[in-house]
Amino acid sequence: MPNLEHPAYPAADLLRLESLVPCRESQVSMLLSLFGERQQFSFPSIFIYGHTSSGKTYVMQTLLTTLQLPHVFVNCVEYFTSRLLLEEILIQLQSCSSGTEQTSPVHCDTLNDFVRLFKQAVASRELQDQTLYIVLDRAEQLREMEANILPAFLRLQELTDRNVTVVLLSEIVWELFRPNIGCFEPFTMYFPDYSIGHLQKILSQNHPPEYSADFYAAYINILLGVFYMVCRDLKELRHLAALNFAKYCEPVVRGEANERDTRKLWKNIEPHLKKAMQTVYLREISSSQWERLQHDGGEPGQLKGLSAHTHVELPYYSKFLLIAAYLASYNPVRTDKRFFLKHHGKIRKTNFMKKHEKTSNHLLGPKPFPLDRLLAILYSIVDNRVAPTANIFSQITSLVTLQLLSMVGQNDQLDGPRYKCTVSLDFIRAIAR
Repeated sequence: MPNLEHPAYPAADLLRLESLVPCRESQVSMLLSLFGERQQFSFPSIFIYGHTSSGKTYVMQTLLTTLQLPHVFVNCVEYFTSRLLLEEILIQLQSCSSGTEQTSPVHCDTLNDFVRLFKQAVASRELQDQTLYIVLDRAEQLREMEANILPAFLRLQELTDRNVTVVLLSEIVWELFRPNIGCFEPFTMYFPDYSIGHLQKILSQNHPPEYSADFYAAYINILLGVFYMVCRDLKELRHLAALNFAKYCEPVVRGEANERDTRKLWKNIEPHLKKAMQTVYLREISSSQWERLQHDGGEPGQLKGLSAHTHVELPYYSKFLLIAAYLASYNPVRTDKRFFLKHHGKIRKTNFMKKHEKTSNHLLGPKPFPLDRLLAILYSIVDNRVAPTANIFSQITSLVTLQLLSMVGQNDQLDGPRYKCTVSLDFIRAIAR
């Protein structure tokens, strides 16, 4: 029995839609109830949020395309200014109304011009008789535009007096969008993360035709058992599944095992997956290079990519700042005088050591440190004299942006900002060389 039912749409289209969006039937059913029939007025604005790779963009594109609903789909990262965004919406509206891809250039400088041109674009009978959907992907970029853009999109149905629904897709919650002066509240909808069962079902659908579905499902189960704790991203897992499947099939291809001999298949793929753990999310090498490395029996240390060469791209003082941050994160404050002062005085020898000091600081993780301690260590490890200029402080901000440092606490602390160093010891050793 199909899970998606709606009297306004053909059953064949709903059945096809259900097959294209597995594990998202409840969200699609909710959207269909909000949309209603084609000619009915829908909710003025819908806000859909969820973590990355939770299916928000894919579900909306598939839903609108499969049911052939008139829509405009714009990525706010590509069109990062209000003028580019409004003009792109009008250009896509022209193609919807005319049915052709060739469109004339559109000039839209203000929101008033957009409302006027929008009314002209939807004047055709095809767009007047049914709801038009404007989908703004990566909608968090709207917060960087003029203050009137977001409230206008939320009330676009009222401003234009047309049957239009604006759908905002974002990875952050609505509370971070809401302006201080207040605005029209959209209908909020949450897309939860895929569970391990959902990922198993979705990834198993991509099995190669030359192998059985059960064989590929067993491979996906092994893959998720290794990577699920460190990676929940469906796109990344799909990439890893395609990249490592040939290695999993090697015993079957050579005739050393059959498809049901899971023990031999697991022993063959286990060391390969452990090496692949080092490249999750990084894309340090291409797929062909990774396969060639595994064919030659290479070690993970031979991967020369982002993690091995990032320090080359850092400015001169940024390298010393990162080294100083690492020293401040992993060395206790009481050792600064001993390590960084030439005349630190007499050090009293004692065999007494507290229990917690016997544990390596690298096992305990980085500790937060204030800005003045970071600069003090920097001045002591750099040979020449460094002036505390704006250039130094801007490089600290850049290291935070690159996620090599992380800021701890709030920006409004009275005692100044505190930071943590997030890079590994191998990374710092490479920079120190």
